[in-house]
Amino acid sequence: MTVFEELERRGLLAQLTDKEEIEELINTGKATFYIGFDPTADSLHVGHFMALCLMKRLQMAGNKPIVLLGGGTGMIGDPSGKSDMRKMMTIETIQHNVDCFLKQMSKFIDFSDGKAIAVNNADWLLDLNYVELLREVGPHFTVNRMLSHECYKQRWDKGLTFFEFNYMIMQSYDFYRLYQDYGCNMQFGGDDQWANMLGGTELIRRKLGKDAYAMTITLLLNSEGKKMGKTEKGAVWLDAEKTSPYEFFQYWRNVADADVIKCLKMLTFVPVEQIEEMEKNLEGAEFNKAKELLAYELTALVHGKEEAKKALETSKAVFGGAGVSENMPTTELTADKLIDNVINILDLLVETKLVPTKSEGRRLVQQGGISINQEKITDPKANIAINPEVIIKKGKKIFHKVILK
Repeated sequence: MTVFEELERRGLLAQLTDKEEIEELINTGKATFYIGFDPTADSLHVGHFMALCLMKRLQMAGNKPIVLLGGGTGMIGDPSGKSDMRKMMTIETIQHNVDCFLKQMSKFIDFSDGKAIAVNNADWLLDLNYVELLREVGPHFTVNRMLSHECYKQRWDKGLTFFEFNYMIMQSYDFYRLYQDYGCNMQFGGDDQWANMLGGTELIRRKLGKDAYAMTITLLLNSEGKKMGKTEKGAVWLDAEKTSPYEFFQYWRNVADADVIKCLKMLTFVPVEQIEEMEKNLEGAEFNKAKELLAYELTALVHGKEEAKKALETSKAVFGGAGVSENMPTTELTADKLIDNVINILDLLVETKLVPTKSEGRRLVQQGGISINQEKITDPKANIAINPEVIIKKGKKIFHKVILK
């Protein structure tokens, strides 16, 4: 099975400019390809995960990845998939986020001995002369064609700023520069980036008379058609400080039955033949085994095998009936948080970050979604004694320990 055939069997391929050429380059290890990452936060999240895994797969097959960090494009913001304009960031914030991205990416991509490189488009975009750019690039883009793309159409009603309108030109110019400076012949990205990627291949063809290629990766959607990687607390981050290894494990352990095989194929390095065989007999308890495998493999990729093992053991201890584990997510409360040795249930839920607000906590309590030490709490005015610890259960699958410090 070739590398390209495996990508097809895993359901990773969406749109391709030139299938035969891309297949030949990937299979022979001759692709020098890039994926862009705009540093919109100080951590990568699940939305970046599939791109990182694809880079790792292709690098293992002898291809050379270029990580393009959007220090320049991040100052504008991609309107694709957004109903509102992104918040503008300072140069200092963008640089901090870039540094955080690189540290996390090194867990997936081997940058040693020139096997991969990381570049920042701020190095060329921030020094561009506006008039020179208009003369060099402007004639190759028609406003009519740009406005026909879905990424701009969906912003039309609310208003698309000229600021954001330039994003496609910036991304296209990136590909053009990477082709010239590093011999980059291919760009990969999410399926919502298709229009921007076509702009790059077209600019290279018009300016240099050369062929470059683009391929989009299937977006990671759940069985309801929604992007995966979101929880009630927000994004599922790859930074252990923002999403703990246990929380990360539990996110994948709790995916819907209909999504587990797709996630195993698209995100893990478990042999595709093994997953396909598993798929044939997937029913009842086999779903839980598949979910545990998914959660373990992904947690090991992001946080290492030791953390994955601890998360697996914790999950089994909690859901196996014991309800407690030393590795369970824990909040330490100081005495000044208590009044007469107790704390209101809503305050407790906010302190543990199990809910973002008291109003959300009140709704959850009134609906019977909270238990303390296996006793259901339905009164939002209830006071909880911490002596010296309690176990909170939220819903059916979330456990949290609270300790009085």
